[in-house]
Amino acid sequence: MPATRDDLLAFFEELGIPVTTVDHEPVFTVAESGDLHERIPGAHTKNLFVKDKKGRLFLIVALHDAEIDLKKVHQIIGAQGRVSFGNADLLMEVLGVEPGSVTPFSLINDREAQRVTPVFDAAMMQHEVLNYHPLKNNATTSISSADLLKFASACGHTAQVLAVSDEAKVAGL
Repeated sequence: MPATRDDLLAFFEELGIPVTTVDHEPVFTVAESGDLHERIPGAHTKNLFVKDKKGRLFLIVALHDAEIDLKKVHQIIGAQGRVSFGNADLLMEVLGVEPGSVTPFSLINDREAQRVTPVFDAAMMQHEVLNYHPLKNNATTSISSADLLKFASACGHTAQVLAVSDEAKVAGL
């Protein structure tokens, strides 16, 4: 069984990672989350679950309005050939979440197999506070960028911080 929100929050507590969570109506897309940006401080984000031609899986996490060229991102993240989106069944199998609820916090469900390579956009990581769904899209949890890296590491993942968005490339990150 995939981890629940309570499991996730307990894991944060075990790690000594402070977070705050705000409940809200479910949001399925970045476009639907507009009013949350005004109510919840910090950087708001999007998450892309992709696979390469060899079946390697990546979770690309960037600012909500970041532009990521899916025809070229494979060159930056070390994928074999162009990437395509992973389907809902694979997403549930590997990260234990449904479409619309993709989050770096779902790495909690990939602790043993470590099938996913997390890629955090360098521009996003410049922000002190970052916001993600706590495994379901009916809430938003805020975490510091440093603690996000600590969380990923505690899940057995070494997150790559790379300039995958146009914003990060322009800023020279």
